Amino acid sequence: MLNEQLLILIATPVYLIVIGFEIILSHLHFKKYYSLKGTLMNIYLSILNGGIDLLFRAVYVVILTLMFRFHFVDFSFNTVLYWVLLFISEDLVFYFEHRIDHFCRLFWAVHVTHHSSEEFNLTTGFRSSVLQPLYRFIYFSPLVLIGFRPIDIVFMYSLTQIYGILVHTQFINRMPRWFETVFVSPSHHRVHHASNIRYLDRNMGMVLIIWDRLFGTFQEEVETDPVKYGLTKQLDNPYHLTNIIFHEWKNISSDLHKKIPFSTKLKYLIMPPGWSHDGSTKTAKELRKELFDSGEI
Repeated sequence: MLNEQLLILIATPVYLIVIGFEIILSHLHFKKYYSLKGTLMNIYLSILNGGIDLLFRAVYVVILTLMFRFHFVDFSFNTVLYWVLLFISEDLVFYFEHRIDHFCRLFWAVHVTHHSSEEFNLTTGFRSSVLQPLYRFIYFSPLVLIGFRPIDIVFMYSLTQIYGILVHTQFINRMPRWFETVFVSPSHHRVHHASNIRYLDRNMGMVLIIWDRLFGTFQEEVETDPVKYGLTKQLDNPYHLTNIIFHEWKNISSDLHKKIPFSTKLKYLIMPPGWSHDGSTKTAKELRKELFDSGEI
């Protein structure tokens, strides 16, 4: 894990500098991009996530190392190719992990924490899905079986996360067209954090936006539809230390206690957020169709 520790040592001062710079700019331009409570909540969630990851890492690294014995490709003939393919493969795996987090309510209950802030700034990137380290390694399994070493996968994930954090900003409007064709930009990621119906469940990529373009989840930021950050239904107590993590689990529990068939209860776990057996609540896809049919988008 030496490479990852070195990465943290390098990245930490970079984070402090750019966050400090953004806070100063926010103050000078009279922008309310930061609040003390919101920033402290982001730090709190990041520490919890990091602690769980650290405690569980020995378990998932051992599991992945055992799986590596069965890998079927040897990349030792070309180191450069190995790292390029690892980057592309890891970013693709992240896309599908992220997509499942948004389209399966059980995983959304974990991921929703990251989207719960009505602020959008560089510290929002640290607003971690606290329980995600307990299952994220499962998505790394195919990479191990292909022939990528577990320690390298963990390092690449940490490396791409640095980029993923830095796109959480409102101070960069748009990047050059060629850049936004290939890479996730701040504009793309603002869309991802929006609660506007047009923008829900869009732009899932970490570094590469090409996956969203290929798999139908891409959405440009539209000037006539300014981004509204946070959830479609904001939390009653957004700074409660446990409610911020477990509020969606409480909602799921309430749905599971309804007098409905067991098969319907399962759908409340595996269907997209907003799904309901009686139409009382709607998924992002259903809401978007209503908006489209009305001619508003």
